[in-house]
Amino acid sequence: MELIPTRLDGPLLIEPRVFPDSRGFFAETFRSNVFADFGITEPMVQQNHSRSSYGAVRGMHFQIGEGVSKIISCVRGEILDVLVDIRRSSPSFGQWEAFPLDDEALRILYAPIGFAHGFCVLSEVADVTYQQSAYYSADVERGFSPSDAKVAIDWPFPADERLLSERDLNAPTLADVADSFDFA
Repeated sequence: MELIPTRLDGPLLIEPRVFPDSRGFFAETFRSNVFADFGITEPMVQQNHSRSSYGAVRGMHFQIGEGVSKIISCVRGEILDVLVDIRRSSPSFGQWEAFPLDDEALRILYAPIGFAHGFCVLSEVADVTYQQSAYYSADVERGFSPSDAKVAIDWPFPADERLLSERDLNAPTLADVADSFDFA
């Protein structure tokens, strides 16, 4: 596995070796000792799987309190995955970085605590799996609008073509929720 440089300090983009043959391919997508060498040492306690259609936007989500880190993969189709730095003391607070993830390169994205996560679907359908370092809890789950004008994520679809949940459609701005957490 190889690390690919990222602009923001904290997220890690990992490229596994993919071995194709006439039957399909094989790729090692998680290896604890290699991830530890990259600095990913917290145990992952839950794995989730979502399926979304073309144009769907999910996010921007995070957990307050202890926070949660995620290891994200697109196992079917193609997505543009977006992380936003929500560490209020960070020089890059409110800045975002986008990462194309798909079922061919099989790149893996590590989203550390202190980053909001979201993605949009670029293929007809996409399956996204992610492991996380804390159990989901509605009590600490939070989010802000993926259309927040101050954060200004450059989604590949105009706002009127994005498919959003009611929750994400009516989510507050990052500025509206920033005082409710303080990630180191």
